[in-house]
Amino acid sequence: MIKIGNIQLPDFPLLLAPMEDVSDPPFRAVCKDKGADLMYTEFISSEGLIRDAIKSRKKLDIFEYEKPVGIQIFGGDEESLSLAAKIVDVTNPDLLDINFGCPVKKVALKGAGAGVLKDVDLMVRLTAAVVRSTNLPVTVKTRLGWDDNTRNIEEVAERLQDVGIKALAIHGRTRTQMYKGEADWSLIGKVKNNSRIQIPIFGNGDIDSPEKALLYKNRYGIDGIMIGRAAIGYPWIFNEIKHFFKTGEHLPSPTVEDRVQVARKHLHFSVDWKGPVVGINEMRRHYANYLKGLPNIKEYRTKLVTLTQVEEIDEVLDQVINAYSGYAFEKTPIELINYHEKCPV
Repeated sequence: MIKIGNIQLPDFPLLLAPMEDVSDPPFRAVCKDKGADLMYTEFISSEGLIRDAIKSRKKLDIFEYEKPVGIQIFGGDEESLSLAAKIVDVTNPDLLDINFGCPVKKVALKGAGAGVLKDVDLMVRLTAAVVRSTNLPVTVKTRLGWDDNTRNIEEVAERLQDVGIKALAIHGRTRTQMYKGEADWSLIGKVKNNSRIQIPIFGNGDIDSPEKALLYKNRYGIDGIMIGRAAIGYPWIFNEIKHFFKTGEHLPSPTVEDRVQVARKHLHFSVDWKGPVVGINEMRRHYANYLKGLPNIKEYRTKLVTLTQVEEIDEVLDQVINAYSGYAFEKTPIELINYHEKCPV
């Protein structure tokens, strides 16, 4: 059993990464259904929370079925992060996570997200300020370092543990790498195997198949895996990994009916939570991923991303089921989608 503060997780939990414009309640709902053990909100600006910005406040919405669930905040100022932590406390999540990993310019170059990796002393001060300001377990999500010359994650892990964080998730790239190249898990393994480290260490980056998940689990000894891009349009990956760990065998690929059913649930929750206009518009980014691999799907996909009424979209989804009934998907590694501009982890 893995513990984060008072939160009890399975022996090797699978975490859904916080992804901007992706990890909202509708998306989290389908991932929870398919085996995610711990999930996080989209990252929320500490400044936005303090200003009472509507978009930031909306991201605080969490639901009982999601638990355990963490709220993730970011910022580069001690006072702002402290105040944001107090606001988060009121919403009663299971934990509070600090984002020190987002590499996009609008965040990192303003001294927040991965930008804090250039100043470890500041990172420690910010983290300590949040720990002092909340009764929730505080965790951190970060990267190996700012660039190849500052891959300082071992020092970061020790110092953040010393000021009170209860778990650390590490993405196996530096900030300057963004999402390019292959994630390097060797330093994640070194952190986990550091005799000073007593908190759970979760690895993140490029996990796109049950085989890779098992290989990295055994090779690096981490306490769990955080999955981001591979779950977009394919939440089944969580249960597939769990089944492979237990049996060494693959679950059958989800059928067309399975994919449409989950896409439909995602759509309806999105509309219920965001309203019909925003809910339908923001759902459009997901259809291509749910229907990936179907031949000659462009006609249906075009309709799905242009229609404006739920009833019409439901009708097209029914047409997809009828047109592709019995279609057998090949079991292939999931293609990781690049959302460089969105900051997926």
